[in-house]
Amino acid sequence: MAGLFPAWLTALASAFDLAAPWALLALPLPLLAARLIPAEAQGSSGALRVPASLVARHEAGGDVGARGRRRTLLLWTLWAALVAALSGPRLVLPATALPASGREIMLAMDLSGSMERRDFSLDGQEVNRLVAVKRVGADFIRRRAGDRIGLVIFADQAFVAASLTFDTASVAHALEEATIGLVGRSTGIGDGLGLALRRLDPKDTGRDAGQPGPATAKVVILLSDGANNAGQTTPKDVAALAKELGIKVYTIALGPRDMADAQGEQDVVDTETLREMAEISGGKAFRVKTTEDLIAVAGSIDALEGGRAKAPPLPLRRDLWPWPAALALLCAAALLATRRGA
Repeated sequence: MAGLFPAWLTALASAFDLAAPWALLALPLPLLAARLIPAEAQGSSGALRVPASLVARHEAGGDVGARGRRRTLLLWTLWAALVAALSGPRLVLPATALPASGREIMLAMDLSGSMERRDFSLDGQEVNRLVAVKRVGADFIRRRAGDRIGLVIFADQAFVAASLTFDTASVAHALEEATIGLVGRSTGIGDGLGLALRRLDPKDTGRDAGQPGPATAKVVILLSDGANNAGQTTPKDVAALAKELGIKVYTIALGPRDMADAQGEQDVVDTETLREMAEISGGKAFRVKTTEDLIAVAGSIDALEGGRAKAPPLPLRRDLWPWPAALALLCAAALLATRRGA
């Protein structure tokens, strides 16, 4: 069947679609009405009788037949344009298949005052911890196209900086705009993890009852450079809750020194607690002392939560009905003009 038509015509036809093709059935309705509705009996009209001399004079001054044909053409064009607009013509545009994994990832980032320490390097320059985390974290987020990603920041309090969304660019931008002092300067690890778990909507963790398909993987990536000294919850208790909900927690202990080798030193990372949180939830703990370590950890988590495949592309359609609707409006205006000029 395809060989009966030129290739360009077949391609052109495949580029168009109708939202309501059944509306085209209305196209012959005027002809059907003319056949079914009986003609008006002679003499029953209430029209004014005009003397034949006036009619002849009028016909001599203008082409009545041509005017009638023009009006008929305008009427049919108006009707055809209206029917075409009602059928909803659309232009089908090609769409690129996007990666999809079915994962929901919530980043919980420590925004306490110790993130101001300048003990990391980036592009050959010494920078504070927050700048390094922003650079690596934003790159990680942008690579996760196809996942729903959100961002929680925590210090004295926990705050949702970006709700779960497929718009990874907006989440990366929210991370880049985070500033120290926005939610305090202490370290409430338990509250930060708790808010992240709440935003992952635990009600639908795993496979929904009665619905086929794989379970939605839900993950929290928690980064901290200190010890829990604020908030209302204990980090290990919240990690146990994550296990009950089936949510894995990856923890990242940030900073060159930790509590195990810095007795009495302030603002050092509690590596042991973060490791235990990851083990309790079924996740994995990472230790980061340099920017290179941070980049490697981002790559490792990206690999652990991989498995993305191309989702079926959804066709994009652009509505074209305003064009026939505009033509119908022009025809209606032309009919009114010819009627006034008659």
